[in-house]
Amino acid sequence: MPSGSGLLVDMPGNAQLLVVQPRSGEFRAFNPSCPHVGSFVNPPAGGVITCPLHGSAFDPSSGAVRKGPATSGLVEVAVVRSGDDLVLA
Repeated sequence: MPSGSGLLVDMPGNAQLLVVQPRSGEFRAFNPSCPHVGSFVNPPAGGVITCPLHGSAFDPSSGAVRKGPATSGLVEVAVVRSGDDLVLA
């Protein structure tokens, strides 16, 4: 995945995880449910994670809310790099 991008990853139990690479070699993961209404956010584009439903915007490095209507950030999920893989911590 190129630096500055991300993707939604399928998890067991029909769950999904948003994995992003805000900077080269730095990987973060978030629950992709927007804290405003619960719809899934889009992977980062133009340096921001956006919710397509109401336009909330989040920082891909921290998940912090940049623009509402959401009043809280995305929930981070701990991951660690193990060789070429990312695994839940």
